[in-house]
Amino acid sequence: MAAYFIAQYVVKDPALYGEYQKGAGPTIATHGGELVTLDVAAETIEGTPPGPQTVILKFEDTAAAKAWYESPDYQAVVGKRLAATDGFAVISQSMNIGG
Repeated sequence: MAAYFIAQYVVKDPALYGEYQKGAGPTIATHGGELVTLDVAAETIEGTPPGPQTVILKFEDTAAAKAWYESPDYQAVVGKRLAATDGFAVISQSMNIGG
């Protein structure tokens, strides 16, 4: 079942975030991922998000999403995103109604 890496944040250091993007972009396809959405001005209709930037990546399943996130090539650059932004990220399955 497909799994999605979803991040929402505000970019507080655009230069450092640009470095992150250059390094992170190639890792997505290498690990079988697909960029679904990159929206720098997502419209909030409920609640209070950390910021307007939203990124959604699609992977074959949760294991593939975690393998990408935990890979040495992504771990080499993720610190730049964490330092350049305030927000959160989750991995969500396409249909998980279990309990």
